[in-house]
Amino acid sequence: MSKTHYEFKPYNVGRWVIWGLYALLLIVAPMLFKSSLSLTMLSQAGYLVIVCLSYNILLGQGGMLSFGHAVYVGLGSFLAIHAMNLAAKGAIYLPLPLIPLVGGLAGLFFAGVLGYVTTKKAGTTFAMITLGVGELVFAMSLMLPEFFGGEGGITTNRAYGQSFLGISFGPQVQVYYLIAFYCFICTAAMFAFTRTPLGRILNAVRDNPERVEFIGYNTQRVRYYAFIIAGFFAGIGGGLAAINSEIVTAEVVSGVRSGSLLLFTFLGGATFFFGPIIGAGLLVLALILLSELSMAWLLYVGLIFLFMVMYAPGGLASLIMMNLRVASFGKLREVWVGYLGLGLTALTALAGAAAMVEMVYHLQLNAALGPELSFMGVRLNAMNLNSWFGSVFVLLTGLGLFELARRQFIAQWGQVQEDIEKEIKRREAL
Repeated sequence: MSKTHYEFKPYNVGRWVIWGLYALLLIVAPMLFKSSLSLTMLSQAGYLVIVCLSYNILLGQGGMLSFGHAVYVGLGSFLAIHAMNLAAKGAIYLPLPLIPLVGGLAGLFFAGVLGYVTTKKAGTTFAMITLGVGELVFAMSLMLPEFFGGEGGITTNRAYGQSFLGISFGPQVQVYYLIAFYCFICTAAMFAFTRTPLGRILNAVRDNPERVEFIGYNTQRVRYYAFIIAGFFAGIGGGLAAINSEIVTAEVVSGVRSGSLLLFTFLGGATFFFGPIIGAGLLVLALILLSELSMAWLLYVGLIFLFMVMYAPGGLASLIMMNLRVASFGKLREVWVGYLGLGLTALTALAGAAAMVEMVYHLQLNAALGPELSFMGVRLNAMNLNSWFGSVFVLLTGLGLFELARRQFIAQWGQVQEDIEKEIKRREAL
């Protein structure tokens, strides 16, 4: 029987478009944002994307909650910066564009050594072992000043050697494009890893390790291989960080740095591949912008994390994907008013809480400047009860209105989901 039509192999045009836009964004970003601060933020976002995606191999893909991922980022940074200093002295020949690979190999080596013990267990035991390894390495950073540089760290000059075609990597924009190149390649490689048999079986180990063992796979070996791969990409991110900052201190292997990777990967959305990319952007905004706006920025980050855990445990990526589904059925216009109400009431409550936080910080840290301070264009007096009562009133009013808006939105959202399910069944019946 002859065919009446031609059959073509499915070609995912949308995926090529997305990757093309991603590459285009990396190329044109410094052309749109030319200030020194913008280039610094873009460069930091570039290597943090790699680091957060590498962490998500453990957390999102493998279900391994690690409290010590900064160890492999930091050790990659230290080996990379030592290699840069040796190359600058002429002891070895190593062009700067290859330095991130030194960090990657360092991360791979240490992940192979430490991961063999770490991945022997899973779940809570794995998390505690990674925490212990992280604290051990951080303690060693203070005991071995010859390698870690003590409190001052290790410094370098990235513009060593002869320039090639005018590229010396002294200007920040040249460093950005080096980071952007590695960012795109590593992102593509880690996405490809999720499509490999190892990546798929890693998802199975995350979801049902007993069944994976039943069909003949060694779950510890699967976790170990994933741990090594994550360490390699983490080391590349660490090498790029060393090039960008030209200094590496013991802080890069600390538990605080590991905690920030966990925090922002979760906020971005660990269950989706692009979630850590969002988390890396949020981390840069918090480190550079939010830290400049307020001394209490860590407290605000903690409150945002608490809010996300309570109301959006899937992170921002899950919110985006849920609303894309709603938009694909033409239902987004039915919930945008609800979103507006949630946003305004949440910001109202946040303004009241932030006013009280700023007054407390002002009394503790800036008491010599007097009791008055400026907050969002409003003059507050930290010693005046009216300012405190006003802040409490704004906070409670915002919380009350938010709860009302939330209940109404839940009912609205439920109705939209019912309509979508009915539409799906109608289409299936055709």
